[in-house]
Amino acid sequence: METRSAACSCGQLRIEVRGEPRGVGVCHCLACQRRTGSAFAALASFTPPYQVTGEATEYVRQGDQGARFRFRFCPVCGTNLFHTEEGFEARSVSVALGAFDDQADLPPPQVSVYDSRRHPWVQLLPDAQVFDRDPG
Repeated sequence: METRSAACSCGQLRIEVRGEPRGVGVCHCLACQRRTGSAFAALASFTPPYQVTGEATEYVRQGDQGARFRFRFCPVCGTNLFHTEEGFEARSVSVALGAFDDQADLPPPQVSVYDSRRHPWVQLLPDAQVFDRDPG
């Protein structure tokens, strides 16, 4: 089973995941735009187990549908590396696409969430599954 590693900008916080992604997607919600400082967040979701090394700062945010997401940041450089949904930690961990050591073999985003907030200049793949808001 393939192992993938991702790290923060300074390398202090790392996560190692195994296998193929459960899914790859982008989120255009305002919270993700603010969290990433970009037009959207790009994430790959993996099935546990996963291995984290280094220290993380956590921030919990409640989504529009009531779900609570626990984001992990590097306290040194501030990189938002990964997050889990409370109550579903055993099912999935989502890792920032740009943090992977080797990005060449990651599939493109297949899902777009909060497409109603997508900037008009952001183009999706023609076969992407699109949700105006959180599909909950």
